[in-house]
Amino acid sequence: MSAVMAQRRGSQETEAAVAAAPAPGQEQVLTPAALAFLADLHRRFEPARQARLAARRERQAYFDAGGLPDFRPDTAAIRADDWKVAPLPAALLDRRVEITGPTDPKMVINALNSGASCYMADFEDSTAPTWPNLIAGQRALREAVAGTLEWTAPDTGKHYALKPFEQQAVLLVRPRGWHLDEKHLRVDGVPMSGSLFDLGLFAFHNAAALAAKDRGPYFYLPKLQAMEEAQLWNEVLDHVERALGLPNGQIKVTVLIETLPAVFEMDEILHALRGRAAGLNCGRWDYVFSYIKTFRRHRDKVLPERGQVTMTQPFLRAYSELLIQTCHRRGAHAMGGMAAQIPIAGDAGANEAALAKVRADKLREVTAGHDGTWVAHPALVPLARRIFDERMPGPHQQHVLREEVLVTRDDLVKPPLGTITREGFENNVEVCVRYLAAWLDGNGCVPIHWLMEDAATAEIARAQLWQWLHSDGLHLDDGTPIDEVLLDRAFLNLSSRLGDRSRLPGASRINEAIGLLDRLTHADELAEFLTLPAYARLD
Repeated sequence: MSAVMAQRRGSQETEAAVAAAPAPGQEQVLTPAALAFLADLHRRFEPARQARLAARRERQAYFDAGGLPDFRPDTAAIRADDWKVAPLPAALLDRRVEITGPTDPKMVINALNSGASCYMADFEDSTAPTWPNLIAGQRALREAVAGTLEWTAPDTGKHYALKPFEQQAVLLVRPRGWHLDEKHLRVDGVPMSGSLFDLGLFAFHNAAALAAKDRGPYFYLPKLQAMEEAQLWNEVLDHVERALGLPNGQIKVTVLIETLPAVFEMDEILHALRGRAAGLNCGRWDYVFSYIKTFRRHRDKVLPERGQVTMTQPFLRAYSELLIQTCHRRGAHAMGGMAAQIPIAGDAGANEAALAKVRADKLREVTAGHDGTWVAHPALVPLARRIFDERMPGPHQQHVLREEVLVTRDDLVKPPLGTITREGFENNVEVCVRYLAAWLDGNGCVPIHWLMEDAATAEIARAQLWQWLHSDGLHLDDGTPIDEVLLDRAFLNLSSRLGDRSRLPGASRINEAIGLLDRLTHADELAEFLTLPAYARLD
């Protein structure tokens, strides 16, 4: 079903067509004025977005031919010069604990009430972008900004409401990456950018209210690969500020450094956004995925199984320390990443082991010089806060310049040693299938074996399976060849690993997920993102 809405703007007709069955509350967020605003964003910036995506493909072809990412000679002056980003607003000075998660009303309330410094409302890796999810998320955030959001659990009747504004976490919103379309909204017959849809619609409805409270609007920008992509975002945000009557630089952004090419352009990315950059974040899981994807044709850069690829590995430690050094030199925050563990109910020993991993991870981050960290569950907020409070008495530690850090190109691209076990191989298959099934069913954030899995962690598992199967001569640690026979056996063993399927999120779509993973792992080319072919199956 399609509803077409149009609005005159001068002599030009702006047409935006909603190519989906109406979602509850759609008319409240997709007003004629909001649609006109989104259509204008599309017309202004879609050609530049497509040019940047074409540049990504060209760069990947260079890597596939044997090339390596490196620091750019044409931007050496930016790296050498002394400059800083604009001063940070008061609301973003102390970000020691940030909670992240999807944008459904219950999560929004719990996250804002969690005691965290900030809440990153995530339209990207932890939201399956069904049309109802997107509309519900925009409605929930609009009501949260207005202070009216409440929710009652339909099964238990439990009522959820926001704490007073002064006790809430600072809200940041993560739109989808430049590579994703929003197929449910078409402008002049073309799907618009998911990035522009998410950010544009949120800003249109909430920017003025947030600015009046000195709370932004603030955003996280995902999956950038080059300074030119940051420049494009800066042009978009300049336009949004003008169109909505905000002062220049009112919108602040934190950029996730979660692609391998971007780690070589951190100075350049901050420079491109220097009037509005609040920091960089170690998006560790997407970064590992990007490493695999960048080197998908490099036989000498195959990573061991995911459980062995921790932040203590030299190539990831180099990434983290270079990010801290870069941010602090430029007056920006260096944000740490997500520990995937979540509390384990009913098993005190296993729960303590999981919490010990979280403690070690957060201690590593604050000791290295990070200014804050991420958690995925409200129960982990006190633990992370306690560790940062003990070792970071001020609001941040930008004074820790890490001038002793010297990171070379080879430090960032050298893979760690490790193995691939049968359990590691079969766990990748299970995580992919379970996450895909849940995602196809509309759930983008899924606890599996007491780890919070999202699109980034599923991408690691999927990309590793493809690379292992397409790298001749690889073996498990017990000598078993890694080949299609091993994959077929893993699919056969999946039933026993899954147990009672009916109790799993997305149970009705497990067979569909198995078929999709099977096709993706056997394909001659590694699909750029798992969510691209899966998106075609949504709604």
